[in-house]
This record gives sequence, structure tokens and C-alpha cells, in this order.
Amino acid sequence: MINPYDDTYFMKKALQEAEEAFDKGEIPVGAVIVIKDRIIARAHNLTELLNDVTAHAEMQAITAAANFLGGKYLKDCTLYVTLEPCQMCAGALYWSQISRIVYGARDDDRGCIALNTKLHPKTKMEGGVLAEEASALLKRFFVEKRNLN
Repeated sequence: MINPYDDTYFMKKALQEAEEAFDKGEIPVGAVIVIKDRIIARAHNLTELLNDVTAHAEMQAITAAANFLGGKYLKDCTLYVTLEPCQMCAGALYWSQISRIVYGARDDDRGCIALNTKLHPKTKMEGGVLAEEASALLKRFFVEKRNLN
């Protein structure tokens, strides 16, 4: 039997969160955290709304998932995020001991890969899932932002 809950399915849910961020004037990054094919956290960037540089989608999702699980470790969980995590978020993901990270678009300048940020040794990371869609949303946001200024 084919499992409809694959990486593409959950990345589409993260993209819905990114669209919500876009609609609020936030940099459109969305995230969901999943355990056993169940979404336990949904989040998007809230840095402008909260006036908080740490209010990235991943940070919001980590907090929500930890609250749902009743503990700080996200073992057996997968984070789906539309943009490769930054160094700050990768550090928080390290401490959460999340099992897997799946991202959409690469961040060649500020992403954890370019900055050689270490993840937890048991964390697996893969990227490129719906990367074109995630990248297009980010580009659209910044084009519109520049046209307004």
C-alpha cells in the first residue's frame, strides 16, 4: 500500500505556512514537525509581528512540538521547513535532538550548510523537496518588498 504521507505531502503543509507568513508581510518560511505521519506543530516566521529576531519558523515549531510532546527532545520527529535552517535554528535543532530535517530551498549565504553548522550526530538532513516552489515564494516576496520601497 502506498503511503500518501510522504515528504512532498508534508512540505506542501510547510509551504502553506510560508504563504501565511507572506500574507502577514513576514519572510515566507514555513515549518511543520511530524511524528508517525502526524503533524504536531505548524509555524511560520513571526520576526516582524513579534519584533523578535529569534522568531523563525523553526524556533516556533520546536517550541510547539516540545509543548505537544511534553518534553524538550524531538526524537523520532521530522522537521519540514521551506528554507534550509540558519545557524541559530540548526543549533536549536541540535539541542532538540530531532531525528530528521527536510528542507525545500537552499540558503547559500546564511544556511547551516554554508556556515558548517553541526547538527546532532543522529540527525539526518536532506533538501530539495519542492525547492522550486519555496524559492519562487521567497523571490516573489523580495520583489514585492523592493517595489513597495
